[in-house]
Amino acid sequence: MNPQAKLIFITSLLLGTTITISSNHWIMAWAGLEINTLAILPLISKSHHPRAIEAATKYFLVQAAASALVLFSSMTNAWCTGQWDITQLTHPTSCLILTSAIAMKLGLVPFHFWFPEVLQGSPLTTGLLLSTAMKLPPITLLYMTSPSLNPTLLTTMAILSTALGGWMGLNQTQIRKILAFSSISHLGWMAIILAYNPKLTLLNFYLYALMTTTVFLTMNSMKVLKLSTLMTAWTKVPSLNAMLLLTLLSLAGLPPLTGFLPKWLIIQELTKQDMAPAATIISLLSLLSLFFYLRLAYCTTITLPPHTTNHMKQWHTYKPTPTLIAILTAMSITLLPASPMILTLI
Repeated sequence: MNPQAKLIFITSLLLGTTITISSNHWIMAWAGLEINTLAILPLISKSHHPRAIEAATKYFLVQAAASALVLFSSMTNAWCTGQWDITQLTHPTSCLILTSAIAMKLGLVPFHFWFPEVLQGSPLTTGLLLSTAMKLPPITLLYMTSPSLNPTLLTTMAILSTALGGWMGLNQTQIRKILAFSSISHLGWMAIILAYNPKLTLLNFYLYALMTTTVFLTMNSMKVLKLSTLMTAWTKVPSLNAMLLLTLLSLAGLPPLTGFLPKWLIIQELTKQDMAPAATIISLLSLLSLFFYLRLAYCTTITLPPHTTNHMKQWHTYKPTPTLIAILTAMSITLLPASPMILTLI
């Protein structure tokens, strides 16, 4: 892709995100979301492969429908209350429509079907943007409207997302699809706590974005897209593989790694809100996603590939680990002891 065109699209992404997260008026927030959608489409379809074009088409149709619903819910609210302010969303029907629209934008169950397909059709770097940066504006809108949203609906969608994200990821061999289902599962954890402590939703999102960025950049550096190629990548860059193993375990939420922090705080908050059954269910359902993280970790470093493999062993390269990946991995592994400081910041 032309560097000038790429610069324009990346700048538009930053602009759209900034407009949405800094706006108070629904029309401005909607305009930011539209700029974001239009800027990411050329990045999805830049390879001109039929699957990439299909992914871009699916992404456009879903995001257009979700944007129309956002506009519809805000207009309904303005019609009934005379308010265009994002924080003044008080009409129950508007809240219901907005929850559906944002769930569609994020890929929460039952509006999750597009996300694995779009991620599978995109390059790894665009997949990284779709999994992290593109989720920030919708989550910000949820954060601003959280006092008005229906907790029962959010809890139901959260538990279903965690269940389906874990269950459907079990059978996958494509790494981008596994990361898509991992994203759906993590969104469940963010949604369940939104109505009770929205700051924890943001903390969970930031840490999830940190760990997912590490995994995507590592995969991109190793040029790995499937489990079968991941099994032979250890010969090429052993240090990166060891770092990927720890980041995957952190993403699974195992103590004493960074990923355990949001899960621990969310379970604690749910217990305080007398929602121990929901906390128990979502904790047990996260074991499903733990299985496929462990499978990824196993393929990464723990097992030697069978001798019947069709993949050639790759040459060992003595290239140093990229500095950004090293810093992100360190943060993905070691932030748990800093949790008191993190809690004072949020």
